Amino acid sequence: MLTGVRVLLLGGDARQLEVIRKLCELDATVIVCGFDGLTTSLHGALQADYDEALFEEVDALLLPAVGTDDSGRIHAVFSDCEMILTEDHLSRLPKHCTVYTGMAKPYLRQLCNKRQLAIVELFDRDDVAIYNSIPTAEGALMMAIQHTDITIHGSSSMVLGFGRTGFTMARTLQGLGAKVKVGVRRSELYARAEEMGFEPIYIRDLLKHVSNIDLLFNTIPTMIVTAQIIANLPSRAVIIDLASKPGGTDFRFAEKRGIKAMLSPGLPGIVAPKTAGRIMAECLSQLIMDDTIKRGNGQ
Repeated sequence: MLTGVRVLLLGGDARQLEVIRKLCELDATVIVCGFDGLTTSLHGALQADYDEALFEEVDALLLPAVGTDDSGRIHAVFSDCEMILTEDHLSRLPKHCTVYTGMAKPYLRQLCNKRQLAIVELFDRDDVAIYNSIPTAEGALMMAIQHTDITIHGSSSMVLGFGRTGFTMARTLQGLGAKVKVGVRRSELYARAEEMGFEPIYIRDLLKHVSNIDLLFNTIPTMIVTAQIIANLPSRAVIIDLASKPGGTDFRFAEKRGIKAMLSPGLPGIVAPKTAGRIMAECLSQLIMDDTIKRGNGQ
């Protein structure tokens, strides 16, 4: 239980509703800002106006999936009120307070470092990323079905990257009967992909393997689907880039060639916000609980 733990949650989207629900169930004191436009009630949470005084005596500060933008602005789907996080706000937080977010831009990292506050980026965690890879793969399939006139079954599909998202994406395509090529850089991943029944290729040889691809899913956040690669794709090909912005595809050249190419980061929060919220809620509640126990033990 989180009885006596004070949590301040600022902004976000439908995912944060699941986080609020979970923390209230665990008896935390949950104060929220940026939900004044919500039509449903937040049972157990205290809604407040954005003010520096809210940051005092807080044990955990929860920010949206992307903590702030480059100027400190906090995204809030359910409010028109502007919330900008500044050093003055963070200076009021107790030293033991931990800042939680999905991913932090340099602005937020620098503020936390300056105030010597611990910051946890949930999307860097293997458990969260693996769970999130499920709605990511489902969302990518939805997009593939919407933007092609063929079935996934029997398609010639390629997944670039065999990490947490790439692994799930490739396995999901395989389960639907696609012929799946997997692009890797390391020999051990090549061996694993082959053992699982995929057709592995090395990224360095990518150009040789794209001439008959129907669907290309990229998970590598560096420029990998270059103009040269796109020039060798068949005109029917569809590129779905799942890497974080700006992705790993030359979108300008894809448009010039008339090939559909879509940058689609953050699919869990778009296609399955309730599931994505539950993933975040389970992780956050456990982390806050562990932190509370450590403080109680004087660590």
